[in-house]
Amino acid sequence: MEKGRLRKLGLKNLKWLHKHPALKERKEQVIMQELLNDASWQQAQTIAMTKSLEFEFNTQSLLQQAFAENKRVLMPTADQDRRLTFHLITPETVFERSFFGVEEPVAAPIVSAEEIDLLIVPGIVFTHEGYRIGFGGGYYDRFLQSYQGHTCSLVFSEQIQEGWTVESFDLPVKQLFIS
Repeated sequence: MEKGRLRKLGLKNLKWLHKHPALKERKEQVIMQELLNDASWQQAQTIAMTKSLEFEFNTQSLLQQAFAENKRVLMPTADQDRRLTFHLITPETVFERSFFGVEEPVAAPIVSAEEIDLLIVPGIVFTHEGYRIGFGGGYYDRFLQSYQGHTCSLVFSEQIQEGWTVESFDLPVKQLFIS
């Protein structure tokens, strides 16, 4: 199946799960607990993640947990060249919605990729090997080409689709937390 069709199927599955909030919340709790118990989270001082869209894994609780543990939290902005830059945020950081509908930090300091201990990579569809299909802009694929730190994704079982062709520019995340 081609990536465009898989992306549509993945979005359909995510939106179905969003319509079942009790199930989605249970799955999020399992995934979050697995992540919080993992050495990659426990050892990380600087964590990069996105503010989720309503149908994605809700990162708000994870964000609050990171602040409670005094971890540095970074969130990305995207430029016209489809490149990501990560910014240090605080509970007071102001966000604005980008042209894709994603909330991005405004006027927050830039932090270099080398300082990121754990990068939580979003996606729509995943294989068990960590290959992913995102929204189609290639932003994370470009960033992952030079990023050397630990990567993970927070994945609902409804997002797993095997048997699609991985392309040369596709880079897997190192760890999946799945429920």
